[in-house]
Amino acid sequence: MTLAYVGIGSNLEDPRAHILRAFDELARLPETTLTARSSLYRTAPVGHAAQPHFINAVAALDTRLSAQALLAELQGVEASHGRQRSFPNAPRTLDLDVLLYGAAQIDQPGLTVPHPRMHERAFVLAPLVELAPKLEIPGIGPASARLAQCAAQDVERIA
Repeated sequence: MTLAYVGIGSNLEDPRAHILRAFDELARLPETTLTARSSLYRTAPVGHAAQPHFINAVAALDTRLSAQALLAELQGVEASHGRQRSFPNAPRTLDLDVLLYGAAQIDQPGLTVPHPRMHERAFVLAPLVELAPKLEIPGIGPASARLAQCAAQDVERIA
């Protein structure tokens, strides 16, 4: 089994409902167990700012799937939520990203792990550190130290 962390985000069509449904769908992935889920966080959009705020979270999964197979499963879940990829940083019904896959460092077409820029984004780091306060991001360092460097970013834990 490999411990993988998946970033979850939504800002269209009842984002909270998309996130909660995604947690349930992640729990049903083949050869995978959902071991933890973070709180939900309201965050400002990054990049294309003229869009609604996001709801973000992180899920911890124990999986026997390869990193590529996990990514394919995540893209299938996104598609079931009507995910459209119209332009970079566009609004979306559901975004699922492989943040970490064990201690692996992967650079393949369509899949980079650790996820690029995750260590610069409080909307990823806050829920990740909630689940794993002592987590080390391979090749980068402690997630908690990176979160402290993102203190100016607008992230609000919600009920």
